[in-house]
Amino acid sequence: MRKKILVVDDEPSISMLIEFNLKLAGYDVRCVSDGEAVFDMLKPFRPDLIVLDLMLPKMDGIQVCRELRKQNNAVPIIMLTALQDVTDKIAGLDNGADDYMTKPFSPQELISRIQAIFRRLQTLPGAAEDLIYSIGSLQVHAEQREVYLDGKMIELTPKEFELLLFLCKHKGKVLSRQQLLHGVWDYHFLGDTRIVDVHISHLRDKIEKNARTPEYIMTVRNVGYKMHGPALAGESSLA
Repeated sequence: MRKKILVVDDEPSISMLIEFNLKLAGYDVRCVSDGEAVFDMLKPFRPDLIVLDLMLPKMDGIQVCRELRKQNNAVPIIMLTALQDVTDKIAGLDNGADDYMTKPFSPQELISRIQAIFRRLQTLPGAAEDLIYSIGSLQVHAEQREVYLDGKMIELTPKEFELLLFLCKHKGKVLSRQQLLHGVWDYHFLGDTRIVDVHISHLRDKIEKNARTPEYIMTVRNVGYKMHGPALAGESSLA
């Protein structure tokens, strides 16, 4: 079955351009022009991914993101913004967007981002990933996509989970931001690697006792990050 993509943008010319190129790439596409219409389309269309403009009538992209995640809807979201302000991009990520692109953008780049997200979803989880990674009092269940800290389940967004799992798989290794982008987002992101820093910050808020003095996700100055912590018995055992 063709993957379904919901495009949300109030500029007809942009919607038509995205729709034309996505259909050409083999996707089933529907377009709506305001934030509230997203929720009208969830049940009848059941999108596999949403391309969401930031500035929308009725509900803006941030509000749509926030409400979807509040409903525990994990559909991947690529947010579009005409704004150059980094804080607006971070706001989208803070509220559950998986990725963002700044207008104007290449339709082919958008398709590449979409394909990268779908590749990640196809490979996580799988039979070969049926593992539990235990680091200190943190447990990451790869197949169930569940995370426990001191025995209590922690709610993570899909991208936060994939980032944490990737770090756990490479425990003790220093990973650059570009390596994390390629390993978790499945593409080389040119220029701004802030998307990694934002997701690392979110993870620290959720798994660290004190995000300012982390015990698990360590910053390696001028390089990137590494997963650290005392390993429990059976660090990578079959679930």
